[in-house]
Amino acid sequence: MTIHGDHPFLPPESERSPVRRLRGRLPSPVGLWTTVYDGKRAGLTVSSMLVADGEPGAVIGLIDPDSDLWETLRQARTAVVSLLGEGHQQLADAFGYVAPAPGGPFRMIEWTDTAWGPAPVGVSAWAGCTLVSTDPPEAGWALLVQLEIVHVELSPDETPALIHRRGRYFSL
Repeated sequence: MTIHGDHPFLPPESERSPVRRLRGRLPSPVGLWTTVYDGKRAGLTVSSMLVADGEPGAVIGLIDPDSDLWETLRQARTAVVSLLGEGHQQLADAFGYVAPAPGGPFRMIEWTDTAWGPAPVGVSAWAGCTLVSTDPPEAGWALLVQLEIVHVELSPDETPALIHRRGRYFSL
């Protein structure tokens, strides 16, 4: 067996999408969107998102149309959007489907059941939200999903925020 220094599944640089490489150079927050419908929990790590202030406030994110999250969110019409912090890298990878989570990612930490879905215990902030449209527009290969913010929980901001850039996590 030979061990190579390169990633075995990474395409050569000449074959990589320049748009994806541009997006990867933007530092992004690491959020976790969770929901529940008919007893079935679903969640997805979402870095392509922003929060818009206003009355009401909104969270806008790019969501994979084939994800379990979208299927369940469409039915539930409510979600919890959490901001992950330092120490949540394994959780983010598990919900991003890039790392194993024996028994499922919901077994990795404690959760609080809310009116909008499961909220992870120990995050610095989370918002309870309602889905604006079950038929959102497409943006690239994703859906441009808009949630209306109904409730916000803020903890003391003592944990550094988790950000993602060029395939790596950093704390800020």
